[in-house]
Amino acid sequence: MPDTVGLEQDEPTSLRGIAKRARACEGHRFRDLYRELNAELLHHCWRDLNKRAASGVDKLTAQAYEQDLTANLSDLAERLKTKRYRTKLVRRCYIPKDNGGQRPLGIPALEDKLVQSACAKLLGAIYEQDFLPVSYGYRPGRDAKEAVTDLGFNLQYGRFGHVVEADIQGFFDNIDHDWLLEMLRLRIDDRAFLHLIRKWLKAGILDTDGQVLHPESGTPQGGLISPILANVYLHYALDLWFERIVKPRCQGQAVLIRYADDFVCAFQYREEAERFYRVLPTRLAKFALQVAPDKTRVQRFSRFHPGLPRRFAFLGFELYWNRDRRGALRVMKRTARKKLHSAKRRIKAWIRANRHLPGRAFVKALNRKLIGHYNYYGLRSNEQSLHSFYQWAIACAYKWLNRRGGKRSSFTWAQFSKALKRLQVAWPRTTEKQREHLAFT
Repeated sequence: MPDTVGLEQDEPTSLRGIAKRARACEGHRFRDLYRELNAELLHHCWRDLNKRAASGVDKLTAQAYEQDLTANLSDLAERLKTKRYRTKLVRRCYIPKDNGGQRPLGIPALEDKLVQSACAKLLGAIYEQDFLPVSYGYRPGRDAKEAVTDLGFNLQYGRFGHVVEADIQGFFDNIDHDWLLEMLRLRIDDRAFLHLIRKWLKAGILDTDGQVLHPESGTPQGGLISPILANVYLHYALDLWFERIVKPRCQGQAVLIRYADDFVCAFQYREEAERFYRVLPTRLAKFALQVAPDKTRVQRFSRFHPGLPRRFAFLGFELYWNRDRRGALRVMKRTARKKLHSAKRRIKAWIRANRHLPGRAFVKALNRKLIGHYNYYGLRSNEQSLHSFYQWAIACAYKWLNRRGGKRSSFTWAQFSKALKRLQVAWPRTTEKQREHLAFT
C-alpha cells in the first residue's frame, strides 16, 4: 500500500510533497519525476481506474489483470524502472455526435491507462498550483455547472456589455507536440519523464479498418493523460496571455471563463471586445490552433439594451437577461435548445428500445437517465427546462409502455400516474450547490 497521510483518500505523500513544492516555488523545475512511477503510486492509481472500461488492442481486461494484481504492478514498475516499458497501439473507435457525424475516440491498453493515470497525477500535483481560477475543465472539484454559474455571476454584477463566444476547431487533434513539450519543460527537468509523454503523443493508432495511423499532432481523446496536457497547453497559449497581456491593456473590465477548449470572454467596451476578436486568431495560430468560425462571434450582452439579441450558449446552457419574480433584471440560465431537443430524442429512443423491461427495472433504469440529466442541467432558473424534459420522458414512457405486447392500450393515464408515484420516478430538481461565486473583475 502507498505511504499515506491524513484523511485525503489515502493520497500518497509524494504527491502532497510535489504539490507543496510547486506552490512554494513558482519557477521550480522538477527532477526525478520518473522515479515516482513506482508500485505504490501505480497501486493508488489502480483504485481510481474504471474497471468496466473497454479494453485496448491487447484485449486485456481489468478483471484478468486483477487476479494477480500485486505481481503485475510490481512487474510494470520494474519495467518502468529499467526502461523496458513499451507503449502499445491505441485502438480507435467512433461514437455518434448530435449533428449526425462521428467523434473519434482512442482506447489505450490497460497498462498504458495505468501509467498515464500515474503521470497525470504527478502533473496535476504540479500544475494545479499554476492553473488560474478561470480554468474549469478536467480539474478536481470543478465542473461545467460552476463555470456557467460563475460566468453568470460576473455578467450579473460586473460592468460588462459585450461577449466574445469562442470555440477552438479540432483542438485535441491539433495540439502541437513540440510546443506542448516546450511548455512542460518550463516546470519539468526530467528527460525520461518527458520522453514517456512523447511516446504517448506519437503512439500509433489502430483504426477500425486495420490501418495504423501515426499522428503528427494532437492527443488521443480517451487517453487519461490528455485532459491535463490539454489544460497545460491552453494555460500557456490562452489563459496567461489573457491575464497578463489582454486585461492590462483594457480600459474597462474584462474576464475569461474557460472549460477545456470552450471559452467565453466578456468586456466592458465594444472596441476592446472587437480588438480581442481580431487578435485571437493570430494568437492561436502561433500554437497551431484556429477558432471555429461558426462558433466564434462578438455579441452585445447588456441589461441596458433590451432590443438587441441578449442570449448566448455556453457548455450546453443558454445565458440570457430576464426579470425575476421581483421584476429585477438578472442573468438566467436554461438548457440550450439544441441540447434539450437532443436529450429528448435520446430519451425517447431509449424508452422505445427498453420498454420490454419489467416495471421496477424499467423505472430504475429510467431514473438513472433522469438523474444524470438533472445532475448536469440542474441550475437555479432552469426549472422550466428540467420540467419540460421530465414531462417529455413521462409522455414517451406512457406511449411506448402502452404498446407492449402489441396492445394498443394497457392502462389509463390515471393508472399510469399512480404507478409512477408508487415506483418513485425521479422528479426534476436543481443540483446546484450553495457556494461562493468567483468574481474575476
